[in-house]
Amino acid sequence: MKPSLLLHTLLVAPLPLVSTHMVDDEAYRLPPPEVVELVDAASPPSLSISPDGRWALGIEPDTLPSIADVSRPMLRLAGLRIDPAANARHRSSFNRGLFVRDLTSGEETHVLLPMGSRLVGARWSHTSRHFAYTTLSASGTSLWVARVSAPRAAFEVSRRVSSVLGSGYQWSPDGTSLIVTEVPAKRGAPPVKPLVPTGPNVRETSGSSSPLRTYQDLLSSAHDEALFEHYATSELNRIDLSNGLRTPVGPPALYSSVSSSPDGEHLLVTTIQRPFSYLMPAYLFGHNVEVWDADGQIEKRVVRVPIAEGIPLHGVRTGPRSIGWRPGHPATLVWTEALDGGDPKKEVPHRDRCMLAEPFGGEVREAFRTEFRLRGISWLQDGHRALAREYDRDRRWNLIWLRDIDNPDAKPRLIENRSSNDRYGDPGSPLTLVDASGDRLVRVDGPWIHRSGQGAGPAGARPFLDRQNLETLKSERLWQCEEKTYESVAALINVTASGPVFMTRYETASKPPNYRLHSGEKVQALTDHADPTPQLRGITKQLVTYERADGVALSSILYLPAGYEEGTRLPLVVWAYPREFSDPKTAGQVGGSPHRFTRIGGSSHLFFLTQGYAIMDAATMPVIGDAETMNDTFIEQIVAAAQAAIDKAVEMGVADPTRVGVGGHSYGAFMTANLLAHCDLFSAGVARSGAYNRTLTPFGFQSERRTLWEAPEIYFAISPFMHANKINEPILLLHGEIDNNSGTFPVQSSRLYQGIKGNGGTARLVYLPNESHGYRARESVLHTLAEMIDWFDKHVKNGSPKPSSSDVLDK
Repeated sequence: MKPSLLLHTLLVAPLPLVSTHMVDDEAYRLPPPEVVELVDAASPPSLSISPDGRWALGIEPDTLPSIADVSRPMLRLAGLRIDPAANARHRSSFNRGLFVRDLTSGEETHVLLPMGSRLVGARWSHTSRHFAYTTLSASGTSLWVARVSAPRAAFEVSRRVSSVLGSGYQWSPDGTSLIVTEVPAKRGAPPVKPLVPTGPNVRETSGSSSPLRTYQDLLSSAHDEALFEHYATSELNRIDLSNGLRTPVGPPALYSSVSSSPDGEHLLVTTIQRPFSYLMPAYLFGHNVEVWDADGQIEKRVVRVPIAEGIPLHGVRTGPRSIGWRPGHPATLVWTEALDGGDPKKEVPHRDRCMLAEPFGGEVREAFRTEFRLRGISWLQDGHRALAREYDRDRRWNLIWLRDIDNPDAKPRLIENRSSNDRYGDPGSPLTLVDASGDRLVRVDGPWIHRSGQGAGPAGARPFLDRQNLETLKSERLWQCEEKTYESVAALINVTASGPVFMTRYETASKPPNYRLHSGEKVQALTDHADPTPQLRGITKQLVTYERADGVALSSILYLPAGYEEGTRLPLVVWAYPREFSDPKTAGQVGGSPHRFTRIGGSSHLFFLTQGYAIMDAATMPVIGDAETMNDTFIEQIVAAAQAAIDKAVEMGVADPTRVGVGGHSYGAFMTANLLAHCDLFSAGVARSGAYNRTLTPFGFQSERRTLWEAPEIYFAISPFMHANKINEPILLLHGEIDNNSGTFPVQSSRLYQGIKGNGGTARLVYLPNESHGYRARESVLHTLAEMIDWFDKHVKNGSPKPSSSDVLDK
């Protein structure tokens, strides 16, 4: 039978009639006590530096939320998850504390949070004089503002913030007021679902091509539309920070974006418009973009953007996109337009152009054109230059051009030209500052800009701070973290005659992350967080490198449990996530660092270390080839990489080759099921939140560019579901019941489970109530860990030894 005909048969034929009964109706389970203790360990606060570099906001996170928090009422509409009580995006993670720290004196002042409320988040005003934070209570979302000089004297700006479509508020350019999206004062009760249908739900296509990703949580009825409109509608109000006076700016509408012009005289307003779509999320709905004056009167209708139908795969909209204000100019609009019809496959000399309207109602001119897709513009502090980022899809290549926007005769200069996968050649990201109007700009000091990066290399990452001369384009290294440590730049605070003043986040394998201030040769500790999990300090880890059979360089971080005795062969867990590459050189580059602090939390697979396993973590699984066809050899490449990882651990004397388990999350779960189907290297597997039938993602997945109808044989060949009869090692399938990640529908796991069961295999399927793609509730996390540990203890550590085999393909 031809593969395409076989695929058709499998698509239309019913699954075997098999029992799908639950093993038992069990409550949430707990892993071993030492695991519970680690999960419940407190996390240290994170710091946010004020724009002037004098202060830090410290946010103290809660421990894991309860299943009750995760299960709060949720509306799933237009690709969004809405908390109807908060009138905001649904969330389950909150923070327990907020403080302000004077970076000069080290003095900390804790902010008094209102009783009965939970801290959502906080952020600085660009003036550094104020900070704002939001809290959630039974009555909704409140916005508070405090002066940095008196952080305990916060006042409530609004108690009806609406942040369904946006952040909920923004600072005015002069920092004296806030524009807040609020629940309409006269909003009525939410619409009630009709008890009796008024008619069928009908969809119709007219024959035009409109390929779409497999989005979830979409609208599906007129009632859904009404609910979305009810909760996403807000009104705009300006609130004066000196007296709390509220001034209406915009009537109730579906505001998805509002931004002030640098001079503070105008607003760029985006509103979602009907008709809504049942096939795509809200950000792809049609919308109007307008310029208003500061009082809310329309000054110019910039563009009416239609609903995003007919966009080619991996393409972009036609017409103006990425519309915004040009920083450093009073009221100039800037946007991008496609010159290839939005189609990345069309051969054209230029794909995009950047347009300017100076001012917004004045003459429109073309600033420049790009050979490849324009991914973004970073404006320089000097006001007339910019860094334009282009991406060559065919080569997977990044280019950054330095352009003088105000001098059309100035020739652009290429300052970055590398593969998007080239870690070793990454020159770092340009560092920025916030200007007087609140715009983020690339900092310029004379002829220099500063860059910070990971500093990836064969021995692991060593983050750095460089400066680059924009006249010569040469770079100088100002600082790099010491060997056997991991210290990364958190903020560039100032540049003085004696050098940069910058803050870093410092850690080692045994020392927890803490912040430090560098000024010349002086290094000052800013925080002194204690080790939250000292019981883990006996764990050892090292970067190991090895080769695939075809000579491709691979790497992994090898973890060994506390108390490991040299020469002991342990049960091994290989945990991985495949990545695509265009060339072997970048595929073999080492990522990460073995010198980062060992902290285990959430549902991490590293908890296997507490149970006597060795772990090959982040074992590289490169899939290398032409961008259009690399998945043709997906199976062969991941099997060869898995074989190489096991061989390395066995060669080092730390792993028992007859007791090896494999696991992964999302695309790593897809990898796991494929490895169990196509080789005999592993005793068992754990696959979390995966997609196993690629016919359910017919318009591409991950980096696959072909559709199901263009490459049916490939979709069949790499779908574990199609080879469920070959999965004869035990597999544990875990999935959130309301996974909204594109492609990883919960049904993916149930179908694979049914396929394995119908063919006599061994599998266990666990659905976690009210969980999405990642698992958040304490109960869910602990249950997941209990399942994983029990499964591998039964089938890997204490199971029947699996014969070591080098015959790994086509069982």
